[in-house]
Amino acid sequence: MERVTDVLVRWEAGEPGALDELITVTYDQLRIIARARMRGERRNHTLQPSALVHELYKKLSRLADLSLANRAAFYALSSKIMRNILIDYARSRNGPEGPGNKVWVSFSKVENVNPGNSVDFLELDSALLKLATSYPDHARLVELKFFGGMTIDEMAELTSLSTATVERRWTFARAWLFRELTERNAIE
Repeated sequence: MERVTDVLVRWEAGEPGALDELITVTYDQLRIIARARMRGERRNHTLQPSALVHELYKKLSRLADLSLANRAAFYALSSKIMRNILIDYARSRNGPEGPGNKVWVSFSKVENVNPGNSVDFLELDSALLKLATSYPDHARLVELKFFGGMTIDEMAELTSLSTATVERRWTFARAWLFRELTERNAIE
């Protein structure tokens, strides 16, 4: 953990080669996050967890003037970037060249979220953006949990909230998203 924090500080300071070292020391954890994100994808998905980490590396190499408080903040940023990569990928699949090629995400992969249900990745993103307009802190917790694979304790540490507050907001956000996604599918 200390090594990650040390390398993170050097990367933020612009030290050459620090990002490469940061990816090296965090690669296993980043692959775990990527694998968790890829579990809900279709079986013939052309993007693999390793490729998702490599895409993350490309995006991170273009960032400047970062200020990340700790390793948890780095993993949160990384999971958000992975989410954006997957959303961009899903949008390109649903574009003119691939209509109807929806990317499905399984809610059964996230603890306590209506097991057995799955939702289109783009519908989830749209619902999450809607949640963020009224409840930005709740939406951030969903990103950290769903896309970052963080535990309640890790989210509490990162957000400087109590675990009880994180649990309440997570429960609310989960219920809100379930209602939003259920209503959307009922309309269609």
